[in-house]
Amino acid sequence: MDLLALADFTLVARHGGFGKAARATLRPKATLSRRVSELEAALDLRLFERGRRDLKLTEEGRALFERVGALLTELEETTAAIASGGGQVRGRLRISAPLLFSQTAMGRLAAEFVRLHPEVRLEVTTDDRAVDMIEEGYDLVIRVDPKPDDALVGRPFLRDRLVVVAHPELPRSAGGLVPAAVRGDDPARSWRIAAPDGPLEIAIEPVLRLSSLVMIRDAVLAGAGIARLPLSLALPCITSGRLAHWGDVVQSDIALWALYPSRRLLSARVAAFLELLRRAFPNAAPEELAAYLEG
Repeated sequence: MDLLALADFTLVARHGGFGKAARATLRPKATLSRRVSELEAALDLRLFERGRRDLKLTEEGRALFERVGALLTELEETTAAIASGGGQVRGRLRISAPLLFSQTAMGRLAAEFVRLHPEVRLEVTTDDRAVDMIEEGYDLVIRVDPKPDDALVGRPFLRDRLVVVAHPELPRSAGGLVPAAVRGDDPARSWRIAAPDGPLEIAIEPVLRLSSLVMIRDAVLAGAGIARLPLSLALPCITSGRLAHWGDVVQSDIALWALYPSRRLLSARVAAFLELLRRAFPNAAPEELAAYLEG
């Protein structure tokens, strides 16, 4: 098997076309096209569907890219590490993280990471959807309670839970609707919270629908009503008395996971970022994230 041809194939697949790959690497487009054609002939497989304006991986091409691309990356990193004495983390690290964690914590984490590893070029994008790591070129994704995925492995690095909070001057209602600020996609009409004598159900009237939990917190601080918020986000305001804690939402435990492609050799860059998360949140507790945000 021609490793150079495999490397050129993954290069074209990663950039989405011969022209784009040629411009990114300053390689002749004709050379890349010839190498891929030779690989297809050797495998007796069509790896790309070639249209007039676009280039798409076939099913066989996608399977090859997902397996070989990761292995070639590890090979490059291993040889680079050996050449540099094995002690330097370098290269590009692409991370996708959810909106709230990005807004509150990723800025400081990113700054600390590049301070520790100055030869890494870190790129963080914010997205609450389930991104395709291989197709979109991410090395690590952070997600809240992700669905099982055979192609990914990972670990929870932070746990949280939802609490119901309100402005201190908002009286607790014994019955009837309570004005609430909710996320735009929240269909709930009542919230169950833990109380000393058992679960208590609060009927809510959504008066604000907002897309960001930070906006919801700020609206409640301004007296808009009650809200369900992660304890890590609400705790500083509860501690200072700016928010009243009405109770923990029943069965609302959540976890943040760091996920990466399933493979035997873990990227040195990914391993370094996982270690940073472990040091920042050693007990994976919401109080640690709250303290981190305050610090």
